[in-house]
Amino acid sequence: MKQHKLVVISLDSLGFRDLNELRDLVPNVNRLIQHGTWVKRVRGIFPTLTYPSHTSIITGQYPVVHGIVNNTKLQPRRLSPDWYWYRRDIKATPLYDVAKAAGMTTAAFLWPVTAGSQIDYNLAEIFPNRIWTNQVAVSLKASSPWFLIQMNHRYGKLRHGIKQPWLDDFVTACAVDTLKNKFPDLALIHLVDMDSMRHRYGVRSAQAKQALQRLDGRVARIIRATKEAGTYDDTNFVILGDHYQINVDKMIHLNMLFARYGWLTPLAGKTTYRNNWQVTAKTCDGETYVYTRGNVNLGQLKQLIAGVEGVEHIYDGAEAIKLGADPKCTFLVEAKPGYYFTDEVNRPAIVEQVDPESLGTHDRYHGVHGYGPTQANYYTTAVFAGPAIQAGNEVAHANLVDEGPTFAYLMGLKYPEATAGQPIDGVFKK
Repeated sequence: MKQHKLVVISLDSLGFRDLNELRDLVPNVNRLIQHGTWVKRVRGIFPTLTYPSHTSIITGQYPVVHGIVNNTKLQPRRLSPDWYWYRRDIKATPLYDVAKAAGMTTAAFLWPVTAGSQIDYNLAEIFPNRIWTNQVAVSLKASSPWFLIQMNHRYGKLRHGIKQPWLDDFVTACAVDTLKNKFPDLALIHLVDMDSMRHRYGVRSAQAKQALQRLDGRVARIIRATKEAGTYDDTNFVILGDHYQINVDKMIHLNMLFARYGWLTPLAGKTTYRNNWQVTAKTCDGETYVYTRGNVNLGQLKQLIAGVEGVEHIYDGAEAIKLGADPKCTFLVEAKPGYYFTDEVNRPAIVEQVDPESLGTHDRYHGVHGYGPTQANYYTTAVFAGPAIQAGNEVAHANLVDEGPTFAYLMGLKYPEATAGQPIDGVFKK
């Protein structure tokens, strides 16, 4: 296959239902569907979180292999723990490293877990969560410094910190500039507007639909940039989601249960707890990991968790490994739709209604993800279009881990190790 450029645009929280039911809101994406291949129902990973999902997309591996098992790290004393921001945490090979090794030029715009990578033009997704630092300092350390300085000088006025929809406007402007002036062989673009609106206002809210329309306009601007650069005819495009979302109104604080049994010690007056735990929950929102150390009766622990309102399923450690989740967990616990987990202690009850007035503050949501991909109507989706893509075609099902190997095939690349996913049959022009 002839080598082409590839532009991947991740519309965070884009689901199959969005393109199946709200097509009138996305005329530009709809045009790609008509002239390309729509992979309709894409099954996500355990857990369906942004950072593990994007790492599975770009490596073709499950979290059990690539090591990004959650968005954030287990840091019990911190209300705002560190995220898995850095490339060094990935234990598999991302496609951007494969492309770089082949002499190709790479660019990434807020693509998760790329901080400190060797991407040529990189605006890493990272934010300051220590009082002694700021956004400029952490971004300079994590990104391509001179590139970041240039982009911020030209387009920084579009941003209002990391708030949406302004952050996506900034990212889009930077991506457009780079496609027109740097001509990368691989461009990875992560847009988060709709995910943010769904967390705050709900999955099918007017605000989420408005965000979907804005995202469609950004897709059009990115595609137009390749036309202005003269690279459009030689570029394949992928528009994809990483997960969907589910509306919620109740929180489950399992660590309060564990504190009652003396397995962890809350910090006085705080929602955090000490590091000397024997049992701890680490939230994935719709799911939570449970970790143990020391002499804990696992049968008793499982029975206690099963008795909590809103708990739908408990996978033991061996099952979690088979599902591709964290091999170090004792249990992977899934909430029923309508519920999600936090790590908090010192709350009024183990299960608590979300106060509508608290929406938009830390860990207070109207919509979440992180559930297992087996939930009903919970598929994400992907659209492929370009010179190497079969036109007017649909593929009924694929797995999220199939996307990276499909990208590699389109670019004439090969991962150095076998991947869990396979190139999606039906995408390529025959």
